[in-house]
Amino acid sequence: MTFRLRHLKCNVTQKKMWLSIYSNPFVKAPKTTQTNPTRSLRIHNIEAMLWAQSSLHSLSPSRAYPLLHLHDPTRKPPTPTAAAAHSINNDTNTTEIEIRVCTNRTCRRQGSFAIHETLAGISPPNVSVNACGCLGRCGAGPNLVVLPAGVVISHCGTPAIAAAVLIEMCGGGDGGDERGARCLEALALRKRAEVEIEGGRLAEAEALLSKAIDIKPFGALHIIYKTRCYVRLQKDDLCGALEDAKQALDLAPRYAEAYICQGDVFLGMSLFDEADSSYFTALEIDPSIRRSNSFKARLAKLQEKLASTV
Repeated sequence: MTFRLRHLKCNVTQKKMWLSIYSNPFVKAPKTTQTNPTRSLRIHNIEAMLWAQSSLHSLSPSRAYPLLHLHDPTRKPPTPTAAAAHSINNDTNTTEIEIRVCTNRTCRRQGSFAIHETLAGISPPNVSVNACGCLGRCGAGPNLVVLPAGVVISHCGTPAIAAAVLIEMCGGGDGGDERGARCLEALALRKRAEVEIEGGRLAEAEALLSKAIDIKPFGALHIIYKTRCYVRLQKDDLCGALEDAKQALDLAPRYAEAYICQGDVFLGMSLFDEADSSYFTALEIDPSIRRSNSFKARLAKLQEKLASTV
């Protein structure tokens, strides 16, 4: 055995243990040095980042997507490279876009829930916002990824940055900051209107929603129209409510909640066939509403109305 004990940094007892181990070829030699915890954490983060990148790139092996970093939360997000921008713009015109916001422990502490709520409240109809697990960039959050382009964005920590990122991912254009500010202002007005609705102050809620519509935000206009449809329906303004429902469906043809509101309006107008058609369309778009007690109540009310007309 050519192994020399003086090369081992260990005490006499450990040297005896190594002698017994090396004399037995069937025993695996243990490690004698302690693992550096900082190095282990760094390796773990690198492996997680590589796993996230490989998972994202596997969505479309024919294209390699760059990764965006927003290192400074106070500055506007950088413009993607030409390849990424071309890919994102093409996807905006032809396919649905999904934004996944990390809500794991670190990003959650950095405000990812608020970013998720902001993006969901200002997104256009072709953009869906969902929560996801760790993206492998802990400490650089809140992190999000835009699919199918596979663009990962870090340090998305304020509503202004979230709005700027959304506009950039959906095609960009001039006046991005101004458009983002309008989106956030419309979102704030809609949230205030929802508070007024809960308090039964329908006139104030309608005024706030009308002001939000006049702002002409980049996204979520269909949600504002749907909410005003509900308010007008509660005020027995059936014609105005029906117009708002049509506006919402023109903006988002696959918006199940707008079809439900439209069915409620038809039900109030005693147009039972049209109401049945609207409810059925909503059910086709989102079969999960079948389990909703409020939707079941609507169908029961419709059946009662139909039975009374026979």
